[in-house]
Amino acid sequence: MHDRPKKTGPETAQPIAIPSRMMQVAALCYKGKGKDRKVLLITSRGTGRWIIPKGWPITGKSSPEAALQEAWEEAGVKAATVDKTAIGTYRYDKILDDGGFIPVEAHVFALRVEKLSDAYPEAHERRRRWLRPKEAARMVDEPELKKILKNI
Repeated sequence: MHDRPKKTGPETAQPIAIPSRMMQVAALCYKGKGKDRKVLLITSRGTGRWIIPKGWPITGKSSPEAALQEAWEEAGVKAATVDKTAIGTYRYDKILDDGGFIPVEAHVFALRVEKLSDAYPEAHERRRRWLRPKEAARMVDEPELKKILKNI
């Protein structure tokens, strides 16, 4: 008995499963008003590229509270007024230690910074910088985050 050859081509193509995006919360930290407004960027721990503080949701905290927690741990934001509604979202692929990636959608919450500390959990792992929004937009990689920064 002979095996029949398997058909290939568009008529037998199977849909490719696209992984759903994991949600993160992000903190767009700012100070000042109008032309004096500045936003806070930090470096990532792995590549050193410029980003905003972000992380996974935290059990027992709302998304805005989790964004504030990330701003504290990653950027030293000790006190801030946090918007309760996200001002936007951006997508990116989080690179894992093994070279793989996780597709992520980050929900961005605006934080008006009232107090910044020099001693915070990740101070020795990151740099931080206050920048005008348009300058910050040029420094980040994610196109959707660039748009959010330009419009703050």
